[in-house]
Amino acid sequence: MHTRKSFETQSTALKRMLNFNAPPLKNTTESVWKVLIYDRFGQDIISPLLSVKELRDMGITLHLLLHTDRDPIPDVPAIYFVMPTEENTDRICQDLRNQLYESYYLNFISAISRSKLEDIASAALAANAVNQVTKVFDQYLNFITLEDDMFILCNQNKEHISYHAINKPDIMDTDMEAIMDTIVDSLFCFFVTLGAVPIIRCPRGNAAEMVAVKLDKKLRENLRDARNSLFTGDTMGTGQFSFQRPLFVLADRNLDLATPLHHTWTYQALIHDVLDFHLNRVSVEESQGSEASPAGARPKKKNKKSYDLTGADKFWQKHKGSPFPEVAEAVQEELDTYRAQEDEVKRLKSIMGLEGEDDGAISMLSDNTAKLTSAVSSLPELLEKKRLIDLHTNVATAVLDHIKSRKLDVYFEYEEKLMSKSTLDKSLLDIISDPDAGTVEDKMRLFLIYYITSQQPPSEADLEQYKKALVDAGCDLSSLNYIKQWKAFTKMAATPANYGSSGVKPMGLFSRVMNTGSQFVMEGVKNLVLKQHNLPVTRILDNLMEMKSNPETDDYRYFDPKMLRGSESSIPRNKNPFQEAIVFVVGGGNYIEYQNLVDYTKARQGKRVLYGCSELFNAAQFMKQLSQLGQK
Repeated sequence: MHTRKSFETQSTALKRMLNFNAPPLKNTTESVWKVLIYDRFGQDIISPLLSVKELRDMGITLHLLLHTDRDPIPDVPAIYFVMPTEENTDRICQDLRNQLYESYYLNFISAISRSKLEDIASAALAANAVNQVTKVFDQYLNFITLEDDMFILCNQNKEHISYHAINKPDIMDTDMEAIMDTIVDSLFCFFVTLGAVPIIRCPRGNAAEMVAVKLDKKLRENLRDARNSLFTGDTMGTGQFSFQRPLFVLADRNLDLATPLHHTWTYQALIHDVLDFHLNRVSVEESQGSEASPAGARPKKKNKKSYDLTGADKFWQKHKGSPFPEVAEAVQEELDTYRAQEDEVKRLKSIMGLEGEDDGAISMLSDNTAKLTSAVSSLPELLEKKRLIDLHTNVATAVLDHIKSRKLDVYFEYEEKLMSKSTLDKSLLDIISDPDAGTVEDKMRLFLIYYITSQQPPSEADLEQYKKALVDAGCDLSSLNYIKQWKAFTKMAATPANYGSSGVKPMGLFSRVMNTGSQFVMEGVKNLVLKQHNLPVTRILDNLMEMKSNPETDDYRYFDPKMLRGSESSIPRNKNPFQEAIVFVVGGGNYIEYQNLVDYTKARQGKRVLYGCSELFNAAQFMKQLSQLGQK
């Protein structure tokens, strides 16, 4: 059985496109030089998947944004990768009139309408450039793959499909339709790229159901149009078929508002929570040495440094889901190993006569005399290792600074206890009132989780006391206003989500990281270890994937776009457990849920689960949306 990878399928499709829509040939060094023209949407899709070096290897000498001033390069073919919007097609027509390139390969991220296509055709005629427009393709790539098993819908204009946009009390039906159409267009592209028609399951009575109904209709219409169906044999081109169709579970963010606010303890989710982490790139402020600036002097300006955290980075792949203390230990271990090899680097550099050279320049060398060969092959490898160790040392140190200054370990442990309804050793009021514990936002997140997960809401008197403490601490309570309405509404609709009995066990102190020679000063930070427990989204997936009967999911709707008549039923035709599933959260997702699904899948042989969401937000971004909703 072939399991599919979102990542591979989308990057294969992109490579095909960059090779003028022909399968890239193996081991040919001759590639045609070409220019890539993209809009912001195209840029966001390509950047997590293909590095500049990979683009260069494929013959892309220049990559430029469509709406910038571009000089004519008359003897080079241009590959366009843009959304089929009015302003984009106008600009393409302008390029044709100005005869910018030798030939034009137009690739639209999502399907282009007939009328826009006619505009381009008439511009080509008028510019006498019909023969130069070599190909026009609909690529159906309107989604962004961040990991092998994770995708989001868009990054540009994401506020149009945000949790806030979907849950506005005064939303017009027409706006809601437009939001749903945008989401469905991207999901349709996702399944075309995956090459599979899923079985769709969704809860009733919320945005997830609206998406399911529209997606079912769109897949159905495409399958029915046999001549142009995107799901028939040869158009798939990649033999991605597995014998069994995947399960597609649509979940609604409203089924669990606690997890996106939760303080976390695993590496990737922490980076997203406390640093600026965006489309797989993290920006860290570098502190300029720790010496204090003389009194009265202006503080030194901090430099921002960006790092890409990619699939090629083995340390990242291995540890992005690990609890932070383990990551700190692992970085320290790598550092110690590298220090042992440092002399080797010096020796190799001196063999090559490169003592003073910059590391970057060295990785470009390739000389084949015997004594250099071994040095050349092992030096770039060692330097790359050093680059990754430095990267993780800097990123982990930045995360640790946040953990220590905000007592995030305390927050994480306390929230885990709230969510698993275990006894608390310290009152909530103490933490809220402690000026040293966390930022205003940390306190608000903690209180909201308490409010969301409590079986019995606090009494009016208690609530007033909490509110006073929060306001004294400097909190803005508008997010609480929204959560109160939300809770009153969901109470009528359903029972509160159950977060499983999570367990956080504090272990002994860190062995390796506690010794004095360590990079990381972990004093006072708790060494917390996680027990596997399923979050609501994972639990819903488990019920549906394993065909378990459970009141939580028994009335989920069932759609099979391949059935001729859309029979409305919640009775699954198929009784076998699924091997592959995609979970998609309408209204936004986060790395905590993603990691929880990854851990769930790891424990199950042969199962494969992909996680998608309409947007990826961290707690701060989500709080902002909740506050906006609470101010209405």
